[in-house]
Amino acid sequence: MRSLLLLVVSLTTTVTLARTQPQAQEQQPFLTPGSTYTATSSNTVVAVKDVLTPQIDEFVEQVLSDWNSAGGVGISVVQRNEDGSWNVEKKGYGIARADGSKVTEDTLFSIGSNSKLFDVLATGLLISNESLSPRIHWNTKISSIIPEWELEDPIATAESTIIDLMSHRTGLPRHDLAYNETQSIESLISQIKHLKPSSSFRETFQYNNIMYSVLSYLPQTLLNIPFAQYVKTHILVPLGMSATTYSGVLAEESGELAEGFGRDGLNRTEDVFGRGVPRTMPYWNMLGGEDGNLIAGAGGVISSARDMATWLQVLLLRGKNPETDEQVIPSSVVDKVATGTTVMSGTPPYPELAPVTYGGGQMRSSYRGFNFIEHGGATRGFRSQVTRFPFSNTGIAVLSNDDMYGDVFMEIIKWRIVDELFGLEAVDWNSRAKKSVKELYETQLRQLIPRPENPTLPSVPFTSLAGNYTHPAYGTIELCGLPSSFPSPTDSESPATENESETCKRLLEKISTRHPGMINTSPSDDADPNAVPTFLASFDKIWVSYLRLHHFDGNMFNVSGFVSLPIIGHAHSSEEKYDQTQEKEASGPKPQLRQHQKYWTYDATTEDQPFLNIEFDVGASGALDADADAPNGVQKHPHEPEHEYGHGNGHGFGGEVAGFGFTGGLWGAGEGVEGPQGESVRERAEVWFERM
Repeated sequence: MRSLLLLVVSLTTTVTLARTQPQAQEQQPFLTPGSTYTATSSNTVVAVKDVLTPQIDEFVEQVLSDWNSAGGVGISVVQRNEDGSWNVEKKGYGIARADGSKVTEDTLFSIGSNSKLFDVLATGLLISNESLSPRIHWNTKISSIIPEWELEDPIATAESTIIDLMSHRTGLPRHDLAYNETQSIESLISQIKHLKPSSSFRETFQYNNIMYSVLSYLPQTLLNIPFAQYVKTHILVPLGMSATTYSGVLAEESGELAEGFGRDGLNRTEDVFGRGVPRTMPYWNMLGGEDGNLIAGAGGVISSARDMATWLQVLLLRGKNPETDEQVIPSSVVDKVATGTTVMSGTPPYPELAPVTYGGGQMRSSYRGFNFIEHGGATRGFRSQVTRFPFSNTGIAVLSNDDMYGDVFMEIIKWRIVDELFGLEAVDWNSRAKKSVKELYETQLRQLIPRPENPTLPSVPFTSLAGNYTHPAYGTIELCGLPSSFPSPTDSESPATENESETCKRLLEKISTRHPGMINTSPSDDADPNAVPTFLASFDKIWVSYLRLHHFDGNMFNVSGFVSLPIIGHAHSSEEKYDQTQEKEASGPKPQLRQHQKYWTYDATTEDQPFLNIEFDVGASGALDADADAPNGVQKHPHEPEHEYGHGNGHGFGGEVAGFGFTGGLWGAGEGVEGPQGESVRERAEVWFERM
């Protein structure tokens, strides 16, 4: 099974903490006197030249084809000349929207966690604000700014500073399913104390979006100005980045907002790079307008290749407007957030790369000897990568609307352009990436543990596990049993539907239309003997709409997460094959709307953590012999051999359900961080839900 998607950006490498480095010095390029060259290292210079040539155009289009992308990319490349002028290139490739419109330099994309840089630069502007009283600094403790600030770890509560939050070293893992876009930052801050840490304070790098939401609360706290308005007033407007916004509504009204493309019905076992049925996605974050919302600081920015070209110039100029030379952001602030504070990745995956350090919304490393600063971004339907080479006065931004593989082929395209910029022999990153993706998927398939042929039943009847469970930060989950998946009840046990809540009835009624293909909901007088006992739950979060629990063994269930998305008009496809259930061909791009289908199921899961589970804690009330009559009418599964019930987890049979715990990566601690240890289900849980 596959685990829930827990990211706004895929940066989860586990690392060790490094001592804060001195503030970066001003980065002056090496220039040959009187030349028209831009330096690329201390002993090599390469002439400024256009790189988005017909050859590169062909390469980009071929990459999109190789990865069967229904979407496209927007690309910006900037190079500064010795005389201070700029060579700026901006292009679009592929498809932007379901109507077949092309990506252009003005197409708008969600840039995901590249928004974090705007967040910490806004924080830097507050630090530079001499009119604030009392003044704040990079080492100011959060508790002195936000009195409600509290973590489970009292040391982290007392000692956490702005630097700790921006460099991901508070000890708190992601916990990305603990919030949704409708709640306020104040309410999120009040809930943080209920989230379990996964490491000690300042022990290791653990990517965390919540901490950037906390940082985005500072303009409101200190100046009573909404965060997104503060960024617009003090950064976007002075820099002339007029298309960049936090408002999904404004972006949509502009007519330039791209639609993310997903791959419905893709069988990756048949073809890991398959196209599936291309489906477009409604924009994921339409709330808050120009004031932004809870997720604005961590991932709310929408921008274009044109504005990203300006942004790259600003960063290379260390905060200056490239048109007016006005110092909009203090250079010391730009330098500070680009200075490595934690080691994000201590071992490079390829010989061309180097270890990675993380400052604030910025990573720092090198490629084939050339120092670069960058960050990636990922939201539903969108991916981004913004990279600059400060000693070479060169920058590249790649934005994509391919949900599945956009992050992979952005890297392929980026490094090909970098090789061209620096006159290097091109590395075949495309073949490397394909090999890596295929091998990773095959490895994960081998690691999956199949359900036992004769699984032990839970310690209580399946129907006894249904009901409401709560967590003070994650909220309430009502588990609704899928009656057709349960073993048939005995005469003394009431049917599974008898005590069904109205919420569960509504959920089960709509699940077949809102989540086509996710489960079999065909009515039947008898339970399907081959069905895996299943629970469903609404889970209204940014990244997940519903949870599905499949029984594995004993009191253990596998968990998957899904989002129900409406089918938007006609989605673009270059393929000629359409089954007979699809509508008749219309003018323009071919339709993908099945006559009976209004929604499609977006699988909000990833192979990064394939073992996400729920384990129920059932109190003992006396173990039973396998041949004894089970209380409450519980029986063996009619298709299972003789064996004891409910002993798979060491509990007795027929006890009270205390709650359940998530294990296997729900909290998003990242690779290499050990999960909770303990004797009880509650102690082992990353997130514990109490039975209500």
